[in-house]
Amino acid sequence: MFCNQCEQTAKGIGCEKVGVCGKSENVAGLQDLLTHAVQGLAIVATAARKVNVADPAVDQFIVEATFACLTNVDFDPARFETWIRKAVELRNDLRTRAEAAGATIDSTAAALTYLPAVDRAGLEAQGAALNLIQSLDPNEDLRSLKQIALYGLRGLAAYTDHAAILGKKDDAVYAFIEQALADLTRTDLGLNDLIALVLKCGEVNLKAMELLDAGNTGTYGHPVPTPVPLGHKAGKAILVSGHDLRDLHLLLEQTKDKGIHVYTHGEMLPCHGYPELKKYPHFYGHYGTAWQNQQKEFAEFPGAILFTTNCIQKPRESYQDNVFTTGLVGWPGLTHIGENKDFTPVIERALALPGFPSDEERGEVLTGFARNTVLGVADKVIDGVKSGAIKHFFLVGGCDGAKPGRNYYTEFVEQVPQDCIVLTLACGKFRFFDKKLGDIGGIPRLLDVGQCNDAYSAIQIAVALANAFNCGVNDLPLSLVLSWYEQKAVIILLTLLHLGIKDIRLGPSLPAFISPNVLNVLVENFSIKPIAATPQEDLQAILA
Repeated sequence: MFCNQCEQTAKGIGCEKVGVCGKSENVAGLQDLLTHAVQGLAIVATAARKVNVADPAVDQFIVEATFACLTNVDFDPARFETWIRKAVELRNDLRTRAEAAGATIDSTAAALTYLPAVDRAGLEAQGAALNLIQSLDPNEDLRSLKQIALYGLRGLAAYTDHAAILGKKDDAVYAFIEQALADLTRTDLGLNDLIALVLKCGEVNLKAMELLDAGNTGTYGHPVPTPVPLGHKAGKAILVSGHDLRDLHLLLEQTKDKGIHVYTHGEMLPCHGYPELKKYPHFYGHYGTAWQNQQKEFAEFPGAILFTTNCIQKPRESYQDNVFTTGLVGWPGLTHIGENKDFTPVIERALALPGFPSDEERGEVLTGFARNTVLGVADKVIDGVKSGAIKHFFLVGGCDGAKPGRNYYTEFVEQVPQDCIVLTLACGKFRFFDKKLGDIGGIPRLLDVGQCNDAYSAIQIAVALANAFNCGVNDLPLSLVLSWYEQKAVIILLTLLHLGIKDIRLGPSLPAFISPNVLNVLVENFSIKPIAATPQEDLQAILA
């Protein structure tokens, strides 16, 4: 295997025996093989569109299969075998229909004629022999750009899937994902072509995030500032992790009047700010911190645990019987809740477990400062800037992780001057989410914008402020200091680059899949830079 798609990749180069994420060599090969098979399907789907042969089921499958290969989503080889075979079945069926309608499919890509082995062992051997990353392109720089595009597409697929679950779709987004996956098999694309493709990924992702924002707010209302307890109530308990609001909503409905308190974990924290979710009295508080701490935190949780979407780690034996998965997330041996979303097994397990023996107070944190809330007090923010009460805004957020160097973000926020405001989103905030930073004229100095899925809100806040001051976003007293771990962070970064935002500080290390020459392009065109050795250095440079 060779995998370098996440920030924690071995030795900063690539995982070759087992993934730092816990991905085995055989699962890594199956994921590569699924990507290969889906590329073949994408070639056909792109050609089929030209003769008006559309298949929404194919479109959605491509998105889901691409999302399933994102870091910490699914580790179950049985599911990957099913998806690989389905990809080829869909490809052959769609090709027959498309060619009958007059489509010409002239690609010579191996993905177009790939045939799966007869058993899983054979599939694993095919995946190992494929050597997906090296096969993208022999040229280091072209391969680097193709990797950036592929990993960006996995993040884009995630947001597209999240939005589709809430009924928000745009055919143009699906068409682009298919075209881009197909283009990555081509050998005639040069440096400028691939740079354009990478930036186009960012442009299309802005639309996908807009759809997701509309799905979340249209279904559950605009988030409002909400204090969230960090302690717990006596009684039975269910913990929900991941990102999916609909799964949480369905679980809350199914647990009404059952004497079970439902808690959030990780990126589910911002769900407490949504009015349609807040109305459930048994939706109580937040337990734990970021995804990488789950093995310790889950071992101490006395109830059932439900994973939605991504960020699962290998469950320890002490609590694995308490863990359930749904949607695309999966781990071999765990009970998976299917598309019927009947959470009865989760509820029964929670009722069988002891729950918390007594109430416990651990303070609270504030969430719910998405765009609607922040823009609702825009006049106060603008007045604060004009009066000098607010000197600077920092967006400090992104993915958290276990690799050393992430204490930088805690120290950075602690050292931000008192006349500055920190906006945050995604699980990177768990490095400092419980810090008491006070306020400026009634505006909290630490504003939790939401999940990584809510990056659209942060962008809209920046655009609205730029419009209010009649300037560009790059002219605002705003600095972005981002952490990254997986491919949702990659696609958000591409969206920011598409928007022309410059001087982004990125860490704790730069992606291993970016070649020196490609990095130079990013530095020259966008002034992207790694975080400094200490927060003091960056703060001094930013505020100079």
